[in-house]
Amino acid sequence: MILNKDTAKKTAELLLQVKAIKLSPNEPFTWASGWKSPIYCDNRVTLSYPPVRNFLKEKIAKLVEEKYGKPDVIAGVATGAIAIGVLVAQELGVPFVYVRPEPKKHGRKNQIEGFIESGQNVVVVEDLISTGKSSLNAIKALKEADVNVKGMVAIFSYGFSVATETFEEHNLDFSTLSNYEVLLEQALESNYINEKELITLESWRLNPSEWKQ
Repeated sequence: MILNKDTAKKTAELLLQVKAIKLSPNEPFTWASGWKSPIYCDNRVTLSYPPVRNFLKEKIAKLVEEKYGKPDVIAGVATGAIAIGVLVAQELGVPFVYVRPEPKKHGRKNQIEGFIESGQNVVVVEDLISTGKSSLNAIKALKEADVNVKGMVAIFSYGFSVATETFEEHNLDFSTLSNYEVLLEQALESNYINEKELITLESWRLNPSEWKQ
């Protein structure tokens, strides 16, 4: 869910400009899952562009405060959201932790890296929501640490129904700066794609796991 259409369009515009998101309906990418996809998103690219990362930092921090108030801690999901999570925590002036996909095999065997206390209010920061599995894994670890997960904010979401349904099932409130629908709208307006390519991109989102060019 997006809360501000202007912010969503500007975010989409910036992600396309710096090639954090690439659209290639005629020569699809292959994801690690094996899915064929006409879109590839790597929001870590934004870190190399100070004006873009500052825009994202400020907008996420504002969204966090508007929805949840000032949290006790920001938690980033490793590894993609560690950097943006640190920036947001710095903007808000609050502590930061990050959550690994699983506990370390050695040392203290932490899954949550950083200092966090039982009962603290935490907002999770993600860079990208696809199926939602990594997000839920992180939230499970945080809840096991007995903290209060207020919700989650991400830069971008593909808007897959499986993610939305899973978050609803787990009663997780989430928002994103931008999403797939706004991205396509912005890409068409800026002539990044044409009407025929738009149809291809829209069809992929309906059934991504089975989609063929």
